[in-house]
Amino acid sequence: MTQLAEVDSLDIQILVDNVTDSLSSVPSFVETELGGLGRRRGPAWVLGGNCLCCAAHGLSCLLTLRVAGKTHSVLFDSGPEDRTFEQNVSRLGIDLGPLEAIVLSHGHWDHAGAMLRALQLALDRNGGRTVPCYVHPDMFRSRAVKLPDGSFRPMEDVPSPAALAAYGGAVVSTREAQTAAGDTVFVSGEIPRRSGFEIGLPGQHRRTADGSGWELDELLIDERFIAVNVRGKGLVVLTACSHAGVINVLAHARDCFPGVKLHAVLGGLHLSGPNERIIPQTVTALGGFGLDVIAAGHCTGWRAMTALANAFGDSKLVPLAVGKRLRF
Repeated sequence: MTQLAEVDSLDIQILVDNVTDSLSSVPSFVETELGGLGRRRGPAWVLGGNCLCCAAHGLSCLLTLRVAGKTHSVLFDSGPEDRTFEQNVSRLGIDLGPLEAIVLSHGHWDHAGAMLRALQLALDRNGGRTVPCYVHPDMFRSRAVKLPDGSFRPMEDVPSPAALAAYGGAVVSTREAQTAAGDTVFVSGEIPRRSGFEIGLPGQHRRTADGSGWELDELLIDERFIAVNVRGKGLVVLTACSHAGVINVLAHARDCFPGVKLHAVLGGLHLSGPNERIIPQTVTALGGFGLDVIAAGHCTGWRAMTALANAFGDSKLVPLAVGKRLRF
């Protein structure tokens, strides 16, 4: 079993998400975007458009972990593009100088588009110290979706290992599980596909190794999750898109840490589009993990959010939104 340090607390700041929502009520461990602005700026701040974050199709989360009087900082994905990421970091008052690691969940543009800008912002504040970047070697194949007429719609490539290194990233490329930031964050290896009903991303292809054409790539074997073990609560699992299937993700997390309670899952569950057909099986199977929190956002989709709300209610379901901060 991988050695993972138990942390005293974990804060997850949502830097990028598809949705903005500061008006809905939230549980006590969640702070809204506007609530955070009030805390940081004091009582005299004036509400206006230049205070607000920008929602965009993508996901980025900043983890702040505290253990034994020390603080660790890890970025999980960067969202789709520089402008959104940088604006939200600025308006949320985030300092990326202490950043110890960046983890890229999988090789899709909506999670990797601002990786290079994130490195620039970190190095501008940390004196030029390199930042470890955890990736999987298969993330860097060009990808595309096959259209009904048989043509291919290419996706923007994620930044290459050479580009990451040029911007100050110390690239850690492996298929195996590892820990980061002083053993406080678990970065999974490849996720076994066992549920039987989670089939990946229908229609996705990738460039063949020789670059001559396209090959089917629906399983996205390069996708990984990260996890943190919070003292007195258990494992908090972050799954950016769940192309592997959130049930496969949680089953693998449980296998990696037998005897550790699964406290929360956070991220995109990718139950939209063609995957809407597996919403009933997914919701039923989620009930078997004993989760206290299901913090769903990004690519989950409104139909799945409705089904989750009906099944688990406000006591467990926490919809994500840009600017929210969750404290575990």
